[in-house]
Amino acid sequence: MDLYILRHAIAEDHSPAKPDSQRRLTPEGARKMQRIARGIESLDLEFDLILSSPYYRAKETAEILAQTLGMEKSLKFSDKLISEGNPKELIEELNHKYRKEKRVVLVGHEPYLSSLISLLLSGQTNIAMSLKKGGLCCLSIGELHYGRCAKLEWFLTPAQMRSFET
Repeated sequence: MDLYILRHAIAEDHSPAKPDSQRRLTPEGARKMQRIARGIESLDLEFDLILSSPYYRAKETAEILAQTLGMEKSLKFSDKLISEGNPKELIEELNHKYRKEKRVVLVGHEPYLSSLISLLLSGQTNIAMSLKKGGLCCLSIGELHYGRCAKLEWFLTPAQMRSFET
C-alpha cells in the first residue's frame, strides 16, 4: 500500500465562539490548496481512495483534491481522522473497510498526522517533524499494522507541490 498523508490547508483561527470542527479554510487556504492539487495532478499520482476527517477544513481540502483529480466518488470521511483520532482505530478501519485500496490519501490534522507518520516509520509517536498546512508525505507499506511497518518515500512542502503546478 502507498499511504499519502495530507494536512489540511490554511484554516480560520481558533475562536471560542466556534467549535474546532467548524473551522473552514480561509480564501487564501482554498486558493493555495487548488494550486497544490494541480501540482499533485501534474505529478501523475494516482489514488484509489481519499479518506478525510469530517472537520470542515479537512473536508474542504479533500474536496478540492477530489474535484481536481476527478475523484469525487472516491472521497470518504472517517471520524478516525479527527484531531483527537486514535491511530490504532484508524489502522483497523483501513485494514477492515479499505484493505483492497492500494493508494490511499489521508487528509487530517496536526499533531495527529505527524504522530501517525512517526508510529508507522519507527513504532514510536515522537519523531520530530513538521507537516505544514497543505504538506504531503508518501509512505510505502507492505502490511499495515500498528507500529513500525512503513518506509518514507518522500515528504513535500506545500511550496514544493505548488511549484509542480502546470
